[in-house]
Amino acid sequence: MTATATGDQATPDAIMQLGFAFWGSKALLSAVELGLFTELARGGPRDAAGLAACLGLHARGARDFLDALVALGMLEREAGRYANTPATALYLDRGSPGYLGGMLEMANARLYPFWGSLTEALRTGAPQNEVKHGRDLFGALYGDPERLRGFAAAMTALSLAPARAMAAAFPWERHRSFVDIGCAEGGLPAQIARVHPHLAGGGFDLPALRPLFEAHAAAQGLAGRLAFHAGDFFADPLPRADVLVMGHVLHDWDLERKLLLIGKAHAALPPGGALIVYETLIDDNRRANAFGLLMSLNMLIETPGGFDFTAADCIGWMRQAGFREAAAHPLTGADSMVIGLK
Repeated sequence: MTATATGDQATPDAIMQLGFAFWGSKALLSAVELGLFTELARGGPRDAAGLAACLGLHARGARDFLDALVALGMLEREAGRYANTPATALYLDRGSPGYLGGMLEMANARLYPFWGSLTEALRTGAPQNEVKHGRDLFGALYGDPERLRGFAAAMTALSLAPARAMAAAFPWERHRSFVDIGCAEGGLPAQIARVHPHLAGGGFDLPALRPLFEAHAAAQGLAGRLAFHAGDFFADPLPRADVLVMGHVLHDWDLERKLLLIGKAHAALPPGGALIVYETLIDDNRRANAFGLLMSLNMLIETPGGFDFTAADCIGWMRQAGFREAAAHPLTGADSMVIGLK
């Protein structure tokens, strides 16, 4: 991002907008936490006083809060009454099948406070999450059913758009089976299986995810077509299938473990099988995909050795593991996929 120029004089506009961007971010996260968009979807447009009463807001800040969301493009306002935009109605109403707020709920509860310690992370290279206080991130997560449910819902929200794009872009007609490695509650397998009824699908994750996976599959009418495989992808062999998918998995780990997982996928695939890795891939020049670079900083905050990577990096790792072909393809938004063929 560069400063805006007027004639020969640079202005600080872009600098100031970025420096205070957390204001708008927190306004949106608080709106999701309060259930504002869900309330508007259920009860229809309301004025500021009506929404403040319904959501338990103090009158002093309610109008500014709602009008800020209008200015940010998150709400519409007509004759003093506030309503969802088409996008917030689709993606931020908890009753909508397109709900993506689970990811924002996790960002609000966890990432927002942890990112306050980014400077320390940059100086020390150490995680700034639960690990900083002597707790194991995944141990704490998988040992708390409520937190695990929220995490799984967030992962479904994160995978929904790329899963739809992957269902359309990958040649699934050439294959008969697939397994999503690190599937959480199975948002991606459900989307792929729904679009391609000839496929037998599955998900692989730690045993604690089985009830959530099976409940999600049943709710989607896919209980007979999606199987859960319990295991630890470092300790156990990966399930065998024509296609294995790893979405937002590799970036959690250091290079040694990235290579280990790609190698295990290669071993589990038949000749002609495919590994699909999808992530917020950083552009090869490392200057265009700011979201991917910031995601890598998020891995600095969250993990001991994780980092995001470029398509060229991933292609090189796949070739090192023995894949005969590997190529990158766009998906949606900041997500892209690398497909390796055995």
